[in-house]
Amino acid sequence: MTQAKRVLLLEDDEMLAESLAEQLGQEGEYAVVRAGDCATARERAADGLYEFMILDVGLPDGDGRDLCRELRAQGVTCPIVLLTAADSDADTIAGLDSGANDYITKPFRFAVLMARVHAHLRSHDRSEEAMYRIGPYTFRPSAKLLLDAKSRKIRLTEKETNILKFLYRMGETVPRETLLNEVWGYNPAVTTHTLETHIYRLRQKIEENPGDARILITETGGYRLLP
Repeated sequence: MTQAKRVLLLEDDEMLAESLAEQLGQEGEYAVVRAGDCATARERAADGLYEFMILDVGLPDGDGRDLCRELRAQGVTCPIVLLTAADSDADTIAGLDSGANDYITKPFRFAVLMARVHAHLRSHDRSEEAMYRIGPYTFRPSAKLLLDAKSRKIRLTEKETNILKFLYRMGETVPRETLLNEVWGYNPAVTTHTLETHIYRLRQKIEENPGDARILITETGGYRLLP
């Protein structure tokens, strides 16, 4: 079972919202959290980390650009895409100035929207600002650490960081050989025992009961992160 990554979708057009939510769900890796107005989106945005956000501009109780600016000021770093019915240079500039990563004019093709989202996700993954939710932790790859619910820090080695990052990004069971190649590169001197040793040490850091893993689990042929 793939680990679903949360997406915040703010759109007051019920038909469009329903269509986008359905298509995102069919992508197989996203759990869509919907909102129809700024107030609801504001509440749901405060409810943890999101993979990315899609915000409409014209809303019953405000402007998605103002909400985007507000979220950025609060420390939200994930990619944000704005949707609008307007199509002018001034609107585009205003949207990007609000802190959005992209500004898409309606109507649009879903494939184009997702191509842009995935491009921003790739850039975000390489940035110093990337943060992800892993179990009860906030994962900050650039700092090589996890933060628990009380903001206590768990320091990670570079290899531990890369293991978690790759497993998170894949969102499914990863074969041992694949994980070895991704984290260590092709090296005949590195064996699956090396990986198993790192998994063991990682569980000592992140699992409440390392002998009964609930976050980083072993499955037939490999490893997977639970949501």
